[in-house]
Order: sequence, then C-alpha cells, then structure tokens
Amino acid sequence: MNKDEILAKFSSEPDRYYKIKLFEEQGFARKSCVTCKRFFWTLDSNRVACPDHADDTYSFIGNPPTSKRFDYTEAWKQVESFFVKNGHTSISRYPVVCRWRDDLYFTIASIVDFQRVMGSKVVFEFPANPLVVPQTCLRFKDIENVGVTGRHFSSFCMIGQHSIPNNKGYWKDECVDLDYRLLTESFGINKNEITFVEDVWAGGGSFGSSLEYYVRGLELGNAVFTEFQGELGNHTTLDQKIIDMGAGLERFAWITMGTPTAYDCCFGPITQKLFQKIGLDTDSVKLTKYFTEIARNLEKFQDLSQVRKAAIKASHLSERDLVKMITPLEGLYMIADHLRTLIFAISDGALPSNVGGGYNLRIILRRIMATIDRLGLKLDLDELIDSHIDYLKKTYPELEQYRAEVKTIIGIEVGRYHESKSRMEKIAQNLKSQKKTLNVDDMIRLYESDGVTPDYLKEYDVISEIPDSFYSKLSDLHQSEKKKTTEEFDLAGIPETDLLFYKDDPVKFDAKVLKVIKNKFVILDRTSFYARGGGQEPDHGKINGQDVIDVTKHGNVVLHEIKGISPKEGDIIPCEIEESRRANITKHHTSTHVVNSSARNVLGSWVWQHSAFKEKDYGRLDITHHSSLSDEEVRKIESFANGVIQKNLPVTIQEYERGQAEQTFGFRIYQGGVVPVKSVRIVKIEDFDVEACGGTHVKRTGELGLIKITKSERIQDGVIRLEFVSGQAAIDFVQKQEGDVMSIIKLLGSNREKLVKSFEHAMTDSEYTKKKLKQLIKRTSTTSAKQAIEASQNFGPVKFYHTVDEELDEEFHIAVGDEAIKQTPTLIYCALILKDSGIRIIVFAGEQAKFKAGDLVREISSKLGGSGGGDARFGQGGGKDTAKLADAIAHAESVIKKTVNL
Repeated sequence: MNKDEILAKFSSEPDRYYKIKLFEEQGFARKSCVTCKRFFWTLDSNRVACPDHADDTYSFIGNPPTSKRFDYTEAWKQVESFFVKNGHTSISRYPVVCRWRDDLYFTIASIVDFQRVMGSKVVFEFPANPLVVPQTCLRFKDIENVGVTGRHFSSFCMIGQHSIPNNKGYWKDECVDLDYRLLTESFGINKNEITFVEDVWAGGGSFGSSLEYYVRGLELGNAVFTEFQGELGNHTTLDQKIIDMGAGLERFAWITMGTPTAYDCCFGPITQKLFQKIGLDTDSVKLTKYFTEIARNLEKFQDLSQVRKAAIKASHLSERDLVKMITPLEGLYMIADHLRTLIFAISDGALPSNVGGGYNLRIILRRIMATIDRLGLKLDLDELIDSHIDYLKKTYPELEQYRAEVKTIIGIEVGRYHESKSRMEKIAQNLKSQKKTLNVDDMIRLYESDGVTPDYLKEYDVISEIPDSFYSKLSDLHQSEKKKTTEEFDLAGIPETDLLFYKDDPVKFDAKVLKVIKNKFVILDRTSFYARGGGQEPDHGKINGQDVIDVTKHGNVVLHEIKGISPKEGDIIPCEIEESRRANITKHHTSTHVVNSSARNVLGSWVWQHSAFKEKDYGRLDITHHSSLSDEEVRKIESFANGVIQKNLPVTIQEYERGQAEQTFGFRIYQGGVVPVKSVRIVKIEDFDVEACGGTHVKRTGELGLIKITKSERIQDGVIRLEFVSGQAAIDFVQKQEGDVMSIIKLLGSNREKLVKSFEHAMTDSEYTKKKLKQLIKRTSTTSAKQAIEASQNFGPVKFYHTVDEELDEEFHIAVGDEAIKQTPTLIYCALILKDSGIRIIVFAGEQAKFKAGDLVREISSKLGGSGGGDARFGQGGGKDTAKLADAIAHAESVIKKTVNL
C-alpha cells in the first residue's frame, strides 16, 4: 500500500480526514510547508515551514519551552496522572519479549500489546477502554546511531494512548484535545509552540489518517486513527476502529529539561556516575551547540559520519574536544542505553545468543564491551545495573525481582567476550597487515563466523567508520520467519469436528463419516482421537476396524489417516482409541509442564519452553538456558520434578477469554507458543505451574509416578534439550539401567558394593595397556613404514601406498604414515580402515608428493558416501559404502596420475 498516495488523497480532503474540533475552537490554521509542501496546523501566523524545515527545529536544547522540569520517571507520573484523571485506565507495561505474536521477537510499539493474530487477520483486544500504558519497546535497526545522535535509543518507552470509539472510548476530536491539553496543562507548553502535521499510517491491510504533534521541531507523539481496510479507492470502513497514539516518554522529559541530549535526562543518576568514574569534564555550551547541529543535520546526510563532521564544523569543536569530550560521551551514552535494554530483555526472559532475537542482545552487549575496551574504561557493570534498576523500579517495579538474574546472565556473556578476545585480536591484526578493505558483507561474515564486532575492527584501525547499514542488515538476517508447509485439503462446507477428548473423552464411540479424501483421510462428525498439536503426538486406534496411523487438525476439522479400507460417507461407524498409547503420551505431556517449571525453579527465570515433543515412549523438552547443564543441575531438576509428583498436586483445566487469561496469569502462560484463538485453555498445576495448553493431561501429579531425565545436551546457542521418561516408561528405563549394571558387575567379576572400585581398576588396566600399545607401535612404526615404502607404486615422481585394514586401527596407521613420509617425502600414504560397519580414511602426503592429503581424502570419501578433509600433509575422513572400496582406490590412483600428468 503506497503511503504517499494515501496521504495525497487524504490531504486533498482535509475536512473529511483532518477536521478536528480543537483546530476550529482554538483557531489553528492549515498551512503547506514552503519546502516540502506537507500540510500542518499551527497557531503561529508567522510559521511557514513544517517542523522538519523550520528555523526553530531543536531550539529547545538549552532553552526548554516550559518552566516545568521532569525527568524520565517524573514525566511518566505526569502523563499517567493526566490520563487517569480523564477517564483512562493505566495498565502496566507488557513484556518486551513478544510472546503473544509468533511473527515478532520483541515488542516494537505499544499497540502491539493488544494485537492478536487469528489466521490471516490481526484483531485488537484491549483490557480496558480507553487506556494508557508505559510500554518499553525494543528496536535494533539504528543502533549505530545510539549515543551519537542524542535521541536514538535501542529501548524506549512508548506512551500508548489507545481507544476504541464505542460507548466507552472516543475518536479523533477527543484524542487530539487530550493530547493538546496534556502538553499545555500538564507540561506547561505554550499552545503557540505546538504544531500538528498531517500524515497517514498503513500496515497489515489497514490504514488511516494520523496527526503528528511537534514542539520546536521535536516530534512528541503521533495519533493514528486506523479506520479503513483494503486498497485505496476500493476500501471499506473497519468494524472496529482504533486510536493508536504513541508518544516518546524520553522526548517528553527532554522537551522540559532542554539538556544537550535525551540521554542526559532519561537514565537517572547513571550518566553522572559514568562521567565521574572516568573524570569526564563536559562543556554544556559546546555540547548544546554540537548536539543541536547533530539533530538538525541528521536527515540531511545519508552517512552518520558526515552528520558528525558537519556538526563538528558548525559548532567549532577542536580535535581535543572531539577526543576528550565527544567520543567518550558517545561511548558512555551508548553503554547506558544498551545496558538498560539488556535489563528489560533479560528480566522478561530473553537470553543473548546466536539465534533469533537473542542475536541482537549479544550484539549490543559486545558493543558495550568493545567500547569499554576502546576507551580504556574500568567499569563495574553490576554497579551500573544496580543504578539503572534503582532508578527504573519507580516506574517498573517488576525489575527489582530480576536484579540478580540480570547480573548473572550479563556476567556470563562478559566472560565469553573476554574468552574470544585473543582470537579477535589475531584476526584484526591479520586484516590490518593485509591492508584489506572490508565492505558490509565482509564485516557480517566476520561477526557471524568469528564474533568480531565492527567496533573491535574500528578500535584496531581496520576500518575507519562502522557502516550505517551494518546493524540493520545483520538484524534482518536473524528476523526471518520459518514457514511451516502443511498438506492442503478442500474442506469447504464441512462443519467443525466435535472434539470429544475435551469433553467426556470416551475410549469407544460411534461417529458419522462426513467425508473421505484420497481414500485414506476420514472426517467424522465427532472424535475422541487427539490430533497432533502443541508437540503432542496423535492418538492411534481403530476406525471401523481399520488402523488409524495419524490424526491432524486443519482449522476446526479433524482428519484421520487410516491404513486399510475406507468407510463410506454417511455411515455411522465404530471407533476406538488405543488407550495405553494415550495414557503414556498424556503422562509425558503433563511431565513436560512439571520438568519445565522445575528447570525454571532450579536454573532461573530465563528458562522458557523453546519447543517440546511428547510421544508414548518418551518426552523431549527444549528450554532456554545460557550454558550446558552439569550432572548436578540435571539431578536437581529431576529431584525437584519428582518432589512435585510426591505432593500429588491437582491438575485443573479451565477455559478463559484470552485477555482475561493474560491479565490473570501473565504471559508466562505462552510456554508452547502463540494461542491463535480467543478462548484459551489454561492447564494449572495448583500454584506450581500454569500454561495455555491444548493437550491431554492427568488429573493429579501423583499419577506420573516417576520422572527420569535420560539425556541433556546443548542443541544450539541458548537452548538445552532434556529427554525424559515418566510413568511406566520411567520404570522400564530404571529397570533396564539396573540390568545393565548387573551385566557390568558380572563382566568385572565384582559385586554391587565394589562396583566403582572394580571399574576404576579395570580403567587403570586399560590405560596401562593403551600406553604399552603406543610404545609398541612407536617401536614398530619405522619397520612398518619401510615395508609400506617398499610396497608402494611409482606414479612418475611420486609414490603411492594404499592398504585396506580390518585389524589395526587409525592410531597405528597415523604413526606409520607419519614416519613413512619422513623417510620418503615423495610418498602418499593411504589407509582405509574398516571399523564398526564404516570406513575410516587416513592419508599422509610428503613435502614432495605434489598432492595435498586433504584433497585426496575428499576425493576418496566422496566415492565411499562420506566426507572428510585436512591440510597438505595430513587428512582424514570416513565413508559407509564398503562395496566401493576398490572403486575408491582406483579413483585415487587416477586422480594422482592426472596430477603428475601420467
């Protein structure tokens, strides 16, 4: 949808789209900007340009337009008080981690709080009407500007003023009147200073007019009136119109304080603490001039470095001013901003990582560390975290309970950064010595593969400036959605299936066949067969005597895939689910909830379910956690889970309206992902766990019997996989372990009491034997190497020896091959070792062999259905196809001959 076309259309009919009662009452005049022609409304008869092109743009810096002074927290109190007095409900911020939208990682605007995706539509669900919310938002597109421009943040508070124009809410006239009175009455701004600019908003198939309001060139807010859908000219009015007024809290504080930057009045005492720690001496006159020029020039140049150069020149800063004041200031502001963002994100359950939204968090943390290193700062991040939370908790009291956990996560990430510094230093030095010119893609590859930040490259003078597009391009790479492909069916006209498994859930039932698709997909009018969903595998059983092998849900219709003869449409047929399979899967599903909450209790609040799988034989749970789990941590989680079982807590299931569920239980309910329906099924294990879930569950935790965690592994950065069994599957697992232990006892000729000691003795004997074997190999390798050389084939200037060995392992051939090429530098030594139904490939190439060992390994392994590699001297790999051993050797000989021109 073309916004310019919409704006042109709307601006051509101002009485229809921009006529506001306040404008008429107060005498606002509509004017067209002499520079850009945009329309704006003003009480100033002398104003001829819009805020972007007016002479007074950003003139509030050093000269605020009001005698009232409010910092960040005080500004919110003023805003909240005003709207509450005027009939609005003040609600707490939503998490910055957008759990209720699967298309967003982070909350990017206040209106997102109330958007819910249902199919292809976005619907709005407000907990009150009208309302106001101090919503913290995260955006990472312009992080290179943070600290530099005086007004860019990676996290900011969007004051959300929202209304549905019904008998409770209001529409344009009252919205603009409220915003005008907020500025004039609560913030003491002269009405002649206020300018409204005509604009439009479009997104998600909807659009509407909007009015941005400015004071001295600073946009404070934007009132969006979403009222249409479709394409311009062929559009219709929405059934549910929405007012989406978003204003920047940081800007409200800035306009009253008039500080050189918005950072100076929005981070509380932390900025002064930072200045004192490094002994920074600031000149407010110079800073006021410099940052005013930055603000005015930001839209005039494409490159941020050009903006800085222009501002430096216009404000007459010396090189000393730049080095001693501006550069350190930019770094300190950026550190304060990025740290605040991390506090909000980690408190709301996000973890820095190499995947998804966590990628952005790791980027900004590494920017903090690179800046600390570049400026040679000695900063205690824990102390700075405390300063931020002490200040922010006045507005966001929930941050207090996560103070220790924020420090833990950031401490771990700082440690990882320091561990990687030596590697980054080597890479940077190498690039500098090569005098290589890096483009944005080069820098992204360096960060992706080696974790080298552009800030670090700048510190080492590998690059002079960080490209403006670097962070936005990097962010885009990790924001792509994964689309699931599902088989499509024509289900038009078929009524929704009556889901008996949510009701009395009979094991046996009769049902009417509504439709049969492709002679194997059966649609019934009702069913007890649970369809695959939420990580829970489907029920199996019988339909009309035929096996049910899969069950899937498409919209509100359940399809049963059968193996055998299809029933006739219209028939009433008998159905029966496999009871034992359902019972086991059900136990593993409830166990997933128990293990998930147990892990959170043991490890920390950052633990969320990443994904899950529940089958009859076992359960699998992927959780968000920063590091691999130790054996002790796994034991603690298992012990905690079994404690919940022993308490025999009731498991209750109740339907809630989605908004009510969110307000009652919070967004922790979305462990299994987004719920795309208005009615939410809440599964509650007393006061221990509560989740939105559509799966089947036991009545009490005692029915689970036992939970045994069988495996723990780190499957990707920030995600740990736990595999477990419960109920009968857990008992079977324990009994198998017991049997394995008894077998080991018998093999060792020991007993249970002496098992550990007997094993230690056996291991000692094994190590002694290995040591002796290595000594024997070393002694015989010289002789064996000579034998190999003598048996080798002459291919012109090189010799080639190959062997297929079923007895001796790679350790022997590594020793012999190494010795052989020392004796004969023209030799290529190749051993194919048959081991565990596979093939191990070992290749050595002498200095004069004219062929790289790694290349030959790749050639051979490709013929054997495997892979491998190495360097010029040594290579190794593997394969599976033993039937092609002769072909692989012949291919190797052919490649060598071709290389030496034979």
